[in-house]
Amino acid sequence: MSQALSSFVATFFTCHYRGGHKTGSCCAATRSNEEPDELVRYWKGTDTMTTSRQHAAERSLHDQTNILPRRRLVWLFLSLALPLLIAFIDQNGIGVTLPTIARDLNAGDTISWAGTSSLIANTTFQMLYGRLSDIFGRKSVYLGAISVLAIATVLCGVAPNATMFYIFRGIAGIGGGGITNLSMIIMSDVVTLEQRGNYQGILGGFIGLGNVVGPFLAAAFITYAKWRAFFWTISPLAVIVGILSFYTLPPYKPMLRFRESAKKIDYGGVLLSFIGIICLLIPISGGGAYFAWKSPMVISMLVLGAISLSLFILWEWKVARLPMIPGQHFLLGGVYQAYLYYLPLYLQNPRQYSVIQSAGAVSAMVGAQAVSSMVSGYAISRWRRWKYVICTGFSLSTLGAGLVLRYKRDSSQVMIIGPLVIIGLGIGCSFQPTLVALQSHSTRSRRAVIISSRNFFRCAGGAVGLALSAAILQGVLKRNLPMEYRYLVRNTYSIPKLHGPDSEAVLNAYMYASRAVFILQMTFISICLLGCIHLKDHGLELPREHHDERDGELAHDQQDSTSTSTSNSTEKIVVGANGSNDKMIVTAENANENG
Repeated sequence: MSQALSSFVATFFTCHYRGGHKTGSCCAATRSNEEPDELVRYWKGTDTMTTSRQHAAERSLHDQTNILPRRRLVWLFLSLALPLLIAFIDQNGIGVTLPTIARDLNAGDTISWAGTSSLIANTTFQMLYGRLSDIFGRKSVYLGAISVLAIATVLCGVAPNATMFYIFRGIAGIGGGGITNLSMIIMSDVVTLEQRGNYQGILGGFIGLGNVVGPFLAAAFITYAKWRAFFWTISPLAVIVGILSFYTLPPYKPMLRFRESAKKIDYGGVLLSFIGIICLLIPISGGGAYFAWKSPMVISMLVLGAISLSLFILWEWKVARLPMIPGQHFLLGGVYQAYLYYLPLYLQNPRQYSVIQSAGAVSAMVGAQAVSSMVSGYAISRWRRWKYVICTGFSLSTLGAGLVLRYKRDSSQVMIIGPLVIIGLGIGCSFQPTLVALQSHSTRSRRAVIISSRNFFRCAGGAVGLALSAAILQGVLKRNLPMEYRYLVRNTYSIPKLHGPDSEAVLNAYMYASRAVFILQMTFISICLLGCIHLKDHGLELPREHHDERDGELAHDQQDSTSTSTSNSTEKIVVGANGSNDKMIVTAENANENG
């Protein structure tokens, strides 16, 4: 549920500061009676020049909006939904396989890096996908991500040792993150804003389906075959859906040659963000468990990561022509991945469930998420409001997280499944609706970057949430395990078969540790619920694009031949013909100037 917190923070800041200006307040600064000093004038001047340069660069990008008729939309939707399904089967199926993989690769003390490495790599590349798709086209970047996932899953299946397995899981995270990101971006290109709630909700349903199928499929391979076959199965499926995507996605004709397009990449931002994210997430994920917090390596990486991210923010604000993250978006992190990884740990260890039983319990949560995601998307499209849907989602998630705190070693199956269903319903009302809310408060030129930013912080929250949960779990285990079993702190994903009083003591220690992790998730999701009172729902309206006076005059001259005039400072969506496909043209005109 750590990702739910990140999604909320993204929505709060973007919707509270609509289009880069705080809502409910004057957007233009009034001139003071006193003249500003030279430093203030210089700073404001450079800030205005930087903003104008960035807006001009964004407008130079090829608009890939391409509203499709329903007949073509069905096939394109399948080419987006099926890769998304496979990506989440890979991402969440691995949770139930970790104890088996740990024993097979002799990696009981490091196996949590299988999930952490994937999330770190996923997070690191999230910011890059949005701008790459703007520059090189959605189709080529999307097919590249599918190819990376197909290759990486084969390599995971043949990994000879734990280190190579973690590296290959990281590569798979890069591919899976690209599929998740680009599927949402492409969907926003081919349907109107009013339709996005419905279609994004259905995509969320496929995500939930992948979350359900993944654990069951992985558990079946562990029980009846071997864990390596799970990854060998995913690769050919990815190839098949990649071929489908190749033939169904709209073609993209680049306006510039490859070398000219490559010059638009924000290389400085890419380098600084990579260094910052990796140097921060690795010590956070392993500090206290695999590395001592006071070790020179941890301290050096934290300092380097903080400096790099500070320079990255400054670079994106003042230097980059095409920033990867708009400055008005801030996310914090979330807790969804913590539930996906640590619920099976509770079920298989203190509760003594089998792998299949554990997968069935987790599927109750993600199955409810799939249904809720589709229903919430339909509700937003029908009523054109998203705040109440999101608030309902966080309320349900908070209720479910509170009920999870009642889990015990002898809890009944109904007592276990019920709270998970409530959490799933809440998550389904939060994840995809926050994406629609963000798009309704972002300009067309920043749409891909907004989606990438949201997914970046969602994944970053997942990585940090897993790291914090692992640290808490190991700390509580160490405090409650009998002295002779303290070595199990480094082997949290599997415990030996014990009998008698020793067994009871060890299982109780794991129960205390799982409860501590659940308390952390309850804290995070409660913060989300409290913050809902500050959300501002302006409906499904597109904010106007940024234009300076000269660009506005050019847009006005072009608009006369394609659309009718609108009222003063009012936006209008015009659907006209452009070749064989419909194109959405968002224009804004001042009636007084026309006169």
